[in-house]
Amino acid sequence: MKLALPFLDAMVPAGTALAQTAAVPKLRTAFFYIPHGAIMYNTSHGPAMDKWTPGGSGADFKLSPILASLEPYKKYITSFGNLENAATAGSVHTFNPATWLSAARPDTGGPKAHMATTLDQVIARFISQDTPLPSLELASETTSQVAAGGGGSYTTLSFRDADSPLPMEYNPRKVFLELFGEGDTAQERAAISHQTSSLLDLIMDRTKKLQGELGGGDRAVLDGYMDSVREIERRTQMASAKGLSGLKIPNAPEGELDKFEEQVKLMFDLLALAFQADLTRVATYIMVAEGTNRTYNHVGVPDSFHPVSHHA
Repeated sequence: MKLALPFLDAMVPAGTALAQTAAVPKLRTAFFYIPHGAIMYNTSHGPAMDKWTPGGSGADFKLSPILASLEPYKKYITSFGNLENAATAGSVHTFNPATWLSAARPDTGGPKAHMATTLDQVIARFISQDTPLPSLELASETTSQVAAGGGGSYTTLSFRDADSPLPMEYNPRKVFLELFGEGDTAQERAAISHQTSSLLDLIMDRTKKLQGELGGGDRAVLDGYMDSVREIERRTQMASAKGLSGLKIPNAPEGELDKFEEQVKLMFDLLALAFQADLTRVATYIMVAEGTNRTYNHVGVPDSFHPVSHHA
C-alpha cells in the first residue's frame, strides 16, 4: 500500500531556481568563546543548582538561570554536552582558544606551530564563499596576553588551514571599515568606493603589460600581489551588489570603547549588521580574552577576572 504526501518544501531540490531565490533563508553560523567555563553549581542558597546547563528534554526542556534570556527562542535551541577538548591537556591557557574549533593539538616540532583547519572555516567553504567576507573574526579586547601564551598563533579561534591563523579584531572601527568600506559616513564611503574601483581598473590594465616583461621570480611575486588586488576587487564588487540602501547603517565608530559592556554590545551589533546585510555568514567571537585581568565593576565584581577564575 502507498500513501501520497502533500507537496512539501523539503521536496524542492536544492539546485532549482526556487531554492536559489533571495527569499530562501541563508544559513549562518557563529561561535562565541567564553574562557574558563561558566558557573555550574551554586549551593549558597540551598540545594545545588546548575547555573549553566539546561535540563530536561522535549516539552520538559528548561533553560538554566544564565541562559534564561533565551526563553523566547527556546524552541529553536538544542543543547548538548559531555564534550572534551583533549588537545588542551596540560597547557593551562595556552592552547585553549586555538584548538577550540578543531580539537587538534598543535605540532610544535618545527619553526612555527602546525595547527589544523577549524570548524568555522570548514563551514565557510560551503555557505559563505559568495559573500564579500567568507568569515568574520571578532574579539572584545586584545587577545595577546602573557597569561595566554604571550601572543602569536594561539590567540585566535580561527585557522584557514594548518598554517594560516586568522587574527581576531577588537577595534570596532576596523571591523566597521572592513564590512562597509573606508569613510565615516555613507557619502564618504560612496566616494571612496568609486575611487577604489577606478584605481583597480588602472592597476589591472597596466600589470597585464608588465607581466610579459618580467622574469619567472618577479612574475610569481607580482601574481601574489595581484591575487590580493583581485580579492579587494571581488569584495568591492560584491559589497556594492548587496544593495545596502534598505539598512540603517550608522556612522563608523571612533575605536575601542572605554566601557567594556558597551564594547561587547557594539561588537554584537556589528556582527548582526554583517549577517543582516549578508556580508558574511560565518563568524567567531572571543567575548572575553583567555588571559584577561579585566575587572567587572558594573556587575559588582571588582577583582580581576583571570586570577578569580583560579580560586573558585
